[in-house]
Amino acid sequence: MLDNLVAYFDSIRARDPAPRSRWEILLYPGVWAVGLHRFAHWLFQARLYFLARFVNHLSRWLTAIDIHPGAKIGRNLFIDHGFTVIGETAEIGDDVTIYQCVTLGGTNPTNGQGGKRHPTVRDGVIIGSGAQVIGPIVLGERARIGANAVVTDDVPDGATMIGLKARSTLVPAEEWLKEFIPYGTPCDEPCEEIASNGARRIEELEAQLAAIRAELAELKAASPAPVRRNGTDS
Repeated sequence: MLDNLVAYFDSIRARDPAPRSRWEILLYPGVWAVGLHRFAHWLFQARLYFLARFVNHLSRWLTAIDIHPGAKIGRNLFIDHGFTVIGETAEIGDDVTIYQCVTLGGTNPTNGQGGKRHPTVRDGVIIGSGAQVIGPIVLGERARIGANAVVTDDVPDGATMIGLKARSTLVPAEEWLKEFIPYGTPCDEPCEEIASNGARRIEELEAQLAAIRAELAELKAASPAPVRRNGTDS
């Protein structure tokens, strides 16, 4: 038990350089939220729904993180800061990182039954702050969801999603895959590389336009001046 707790704290320190010791991590609201959820989920599985909800509400009041007791959570979930909502049928794998103000939300069932209506998050996923992941979709292993992205479709393994509605950066994961990206939002690569390619293309087009203008100016300068006859040009 103690070894598992130490391993959990060490996994958080590997993703967050702020804490100076494991004791600081013990004060993180995300750690308390996950710990209380473990207890609430045990009560939920035992069909003690009222008690499970009571623990859930207590956890939300203490941590500003709302995890439904029915949600299934794997090892080493790190919720950095609060104001995160995780729905009832959400499933989260191992070594997942979720930043503040994230919603793993559900769709409105049309058949009168709850069913699977929340996302499934595979191992190693990073979800940036403010991201909204909605519906019974799957975020593939080691996917990165950029800050404020809105994701409503399945995400392939290793893909980086940005924007509203989220779109892939179209950079193959095997070309740049990193161990960890804070907030799930790449700053230098691959997004900057894509932006720089676009900027280079604009510079090339501007250079071509300048060359065309220079050629027109040379042609105009080389053409003979018009001869004026009786007040008119000929």
